[in-house]
Amino acid sequence: MGMDMYAENILDHYKNPRNFGKLNNPTGTYKDSNPLCGDEVEIQLQLSGDKIDDVAFTGRGCAISQASTSMLTEQIKGKEIGHVKKFTQQDIVSMLGISIGPTRMKCALLGLRTLQKGLWGMSAPSDLTNLQ
Repeated sequence: MGMDMYAENILDHYKNPRNFGKLNNPTGTYKDSNPLCGDEVEIQLQLSGDKIDDVAFTGRGCAISQASTSMLTEQIKGKEIGHVKKFTQQDIVSMLGISIGPTRMKCALLGLRTLQKGLWGMSAPSDLTNLQ
């Protein structure tokens, strides 16, 4: 897939985010923001045991932050929490399919950081704590 196709995919997720909205009775709701650029994300999960049955998100911000969160929600629905906790920065970059500079990396990782801070009980895993 060429860079143009990846850029089109990012714009599609930005304009038509998947799993956007709120759940009726979420098991957990996690919020975070990137104050440097104003991006905000709220992720809601419906958990059943050790599995993510459903996920929804709301937010505002740049195309990268919103698209990466949309893509992330598609990846985690139906997955076990233990698997989702192992998602890394590289997983997000691979999912986006474009080169991300240091400034935009915080935007790209906002959804993952929000999700993992919630799943880890508001204590981000060590590989994400440097992103704040």
